[in-house]
Amino acid sequence: MSSEFAVDAVVLDIEGTTSATGFVVDVLYPYSRSRFAALLAERGDDPEVARAVAQVRELSGDPDADVAQVEKTLNSWLDEDRKATPLKTLQGIIWSEGFARGDLVSHFYDDVVPALRAWHTAGLRLYVYSSGSVAAQRAWFTATPEGDLLPLLSGLYDTENAGPKQEPESYRRIAAATGVEPSRLLFLSDRPGELDAAVAAGWHAVGVRRPGEPYFEQGVGDHAQAGTFDEISVTSSRSTT
Repeated sequence: MSSEFAVDAVVLDIEGTTSATGFVVDVLYPYSRSRFAALLAERGDDPEVARAVAQVRELSGDPDADVAQVEKTLNSWLDEDRKATPLKTLQGIIWSEGFARGDLVSHFYDDVVPALRAWHTAGLRLYVYSSGSVAAQRAWFTATPEGDLLPLLSGLYDTENAGPKQEPESYRRIAAATGVEPSRLLFLSDRPGELDAAVAAGWHAVGVRRPGEPYFEQGVGDHAQAGTFDEISVTSSRSTT
């Protein structure tokens, strides 16, 4: 059981925390892999797609890479589970359209949605900080088995608008953007490096350890930990003053 936290906002990781990593890897990754070629060929002139392609060329060190080479690089990054921003951008476009068409429905652990609703009702602000793009996050919380959960959220952050998830500066940037004091922010994640970065930025943090998730055996170091959201006791700091 983790300690009780009196905070103003809770910031959520997705994979391994609110939702099963297996769903992302086994369902969403193949869905995007099968659609990269069509997206690049048919919508290469779209500003968001063109910007992501330029970033792929820059990161891969091949400024003259053609569409086929860009697709090969994306698939290679997918195999590595690399958190590359242009990969996440293009996946986000594909997934958003898949969710909108009804091809995809997101996954949440059973304990998550009731906790989010209870925290929201209690006056806590809820944010997401995930390596998946903001577009993908928006689609994920819109197309859920429980209906549209987007109204529960006050903001969405990814590696593009906040920065890498294992760097303290990213968490300082989120605190500044939300207007919430770092000491009034609680971050939930399954990854020790992310928890370390949040704490270094002055946040509270709880490591979520779910059996079967990639980081379960590794543990969460000396951070407070919980197996489910039911074990996390959160109250609005404003209710204690």
